[in-house]
Amino acid sequence: MRSVRWIGLLGLYVGAQAVGLALAQPFRVAGLVATSAPQSPTAPLVFIAIIVIAPLFILFLAPKRGGLPALRQLILLAIAASLYFTLYATLSLVFPSYYLPPPQAAELVVDPALIFAATLSATIYLALLVEPQWYVVDLAGFLAAGALVAILGISFAILPAFILLGALMVYDAIAVYRTKHMVSLADVVTEMKLPILMVMPDSAGFDYTSAPPLAAQRSRPVEERSALFMGLGDIVIPGTLVVSAFVWLPAHPVVSGLGAGLWVAIGTLLGSLVGYAVLMRLVLRGNPQAGLPLLNGGAMVGYALSYVLLFHSVTLGFTGAL
Repeated sequence: MRSVRWIGLLGLYVGAQAVGLALAQPFRVAGLVATSAPQSPTAPLVFIAIIVIAPLFILFLAPKRGGLPALRQLILLAIAASLYFTLYATLSLVFPSYYLPPPQAAELVVDPALIFAATLSATIYLALLVEPQWYVVDLAGFLAAGALVAILGISFAILPAFILLGALMVYDAIAVYRTKHMVSLADVVTEMKLPILMVMPDSAGFDYTSAPPLAAQRSRPVEERSALFMGLGDIVIPGTLVVSAFVWLPAHPVVSGLGAGLWVAIGTLLGSLVGYAVLMRLVLRGNPQAGLPLLNGGAMVGYALSYVLLFHSVTLGFTGAL
């Protein structure tokens, strides 16, 4: 059963990267970028600051009276709002708006994408609020991860993306192995049943709502634990470089019908999967592990090797970002 769990997480990981690649160009056309200067080396600094400060804010507020319920409601509303906007942008590709001409409706605009996006995001919000089972958490996390991978990838060119991955892999190592506050954050998040951690149980009948706290599960042998967990950031951050390579690198040369940018993106993903394999071996030993050092490191190595192989240059595309 242990193999089923890590394979399930692998499916979520690769699937989110594929969704991010599929949404990248449509999101770019729609202008869904997170920064006005995607080629600037300072572009990711605000995002890095948010990632560093947000866990500290959560850990500060969680022990306060009424802190956990307030945090949970605030984060759920933020997740629902972000899902609405990204789902609307995605569904608009499939269901474009149209006018009902007079005299029937006096040019009333009908927007099916808006209706579907609002309905789906509201349904996920209510499900997370009332019955946050593992599959609901994973669905919300998967949708959010795919959209975030696309948005961050189109928002940061190659050099800023490398700065983002490099800074966060160092931060994650410090936060897990030194200060250990990221381990405490995982305990809080699992208690609130939020889609910030992806959950992969042993069986479909796993009841996440009544599962023991993560701290209690860590005291058991790995074979007796009910589920494996993976942070949403462990999917999104390495995926940023995957999409960045696809969007920001030239399409030429074309190899086997695929542009060079896409080949480097695939090489980046394969590199991160090597890091994923090593990470899972460590996780199955039973101790909390920092995912980004291995996932980001693998993605960066995979990118570098693919870029040099296809473009015959050691600039790695950095000069295009200056």
